[in-house]
Amino acid sequence: MKPLTALLLLGALAAPHAAMAADSGQAFGSGALALAALVGGDSPLLGDRNKAALSKLLDGDTDFDFPKDQTITVTADKIACHASNIDIAEHDCALRFGKQNVKLKGRAAHELYATLLEIGVEPDPGAGNIWVSMSKLSCAINVAKVQAKAGGGAKCQYASDE
Repeated sequence: MKPLTALLLLGALAAPHAAMAADSGQAFGSGALALAALVGGDSPLLGDRNKAALSKLLDGDTDFDFPKDQTITVTADKIACHASNIDIAEHDCALRFGKQNVKLKGRAAHELYATLLEIGVEPDPGAGNIWVSMSKLSCAINVAKVQAKAGGGAKCQYASDE
């Protein structure tokens, strides 16, 4: 097979996989834990015990009791964060959980915005603004695995908004 033909064939085989990667994403480890804790803290779908557990884990506190067989699931239909590169103090995020919407401003918005960038969500810059967004977020946090401090226990999946 000629080198050019082989290169074209390789590109054709890789194209469907590249399209899939652009449409969806995954995060593991520290970034996934941070994302789940930040979104979960504002979720009307989570109870206080789960919110407290996520907050403790994000703060580095792993010394607390939690049912060993229970996983915390954090979901959101849509997350859209914005920063201005003109008004550099402007940061905001909109989160949608079913029919309920949550707005974040300032430090809380910047923290979520930075976490989205950390896990690899592509920014969409334009006209003095930078947007970072995703949809169909689903995170699974296995508290016992995070508490074991062996690198596991946090995984998120999402759809990219392009």
